Amino acid sequence: MTTNNLTTSINDGARLFWLGAILAAFWIGMNLIFPQLAPTGIPTIITRIIIHGVILTGLWLGLSRTAFSYRKRVTLWVAIVIPFTLWLIFVFGLATHGVFEAVPGAALAPPWLPLAIFLPAIAGLVLFARSRHIAALLDVMPASWLIGLQLYRILGGIFLVSWLHGTSPWVFALPAGTGDVTVGILALPVAAMVASGTEAGRKAGIRWNILGLIDFTIATAMGMMTSPGGPLQHVAGGPNLQLGAFPTVMTPAFAVPSSIILHGLSIWQLKRRAKRAELSYSGM
Repeated sequence: MTTNNLTTSINDGARLFWLGAILAAFWIGMNLIFPQLAPTGIPTIITRIIIHGVILTGLWLGLSRTAFSYRKRVTLWVAIVIPFTLWLIFVFGLATHGVFEAVPGAALAPPWLPLAIFLPAIAGLVLFARSRHIAALLDVMPASWLIGLQLYRILGGIFLVSWLHGTSPWVFALPAGTGDVTVGILALPVAAMVASGTEAGRKAGIRWNILGLIDFTIATAMGMMTSPGGPLQHVAGGPNLQLGAFPTVMTPAFAVPSSIILHGLSIWQLKRRAKRAELSYSGM
């Protein structure tokens, strides 16, 4: 039965792969055809609101599967929604006021962008890992949700568009954009494999999460190295000024740490599922 499930999920995944590829091509194509649209920040605001809403809706649907009372579900939902939304508003405010922008030749400034990436990600993962309520939520939430959700990573194709328009150096834009688009296109196919409930599906999910984290590691490193004063800015043809400017900066300052948290939760969830399956098998 599980073999049939895996075969079906692979066939479904093949179709979902092309869906993701078409959406990625559409997003990149629209930004190439209408280059004046992205700088307004309108696409960023719209997509961020949609992604935010999907995450919060998925959270509520996951909580509805738990044995918690309705009051506790509402309390937990609000306890996550409020700081998550305030975090988005705070980062948006900093971005629109140019806090993350780098200035060539200026004195050494505080590393606001790296702090915006790593502090929330680390704090969020530590807090969630210590919560038995989050553990209970992950145990009942379909493991495919946290993976399929990151279809939005195809939006990282905007870095490729920036490179083609000459506003981002290739040393950063190529690995960052290609990595994001690849992870985004693979999100739905891998989610389908994980939904099969097989060991192969769980392993595919773990590998996909690791790929997503590697993508962030490379993109963050290249972003720092191509920033003003970075060792690769001359190789790249100049400093990477676009990365810290609104609306582009919303990706590293908010989307990246959000995705890191989702990757961490997904790996934790898949590991818990594997452990339970192992205990169940040994008990037989």
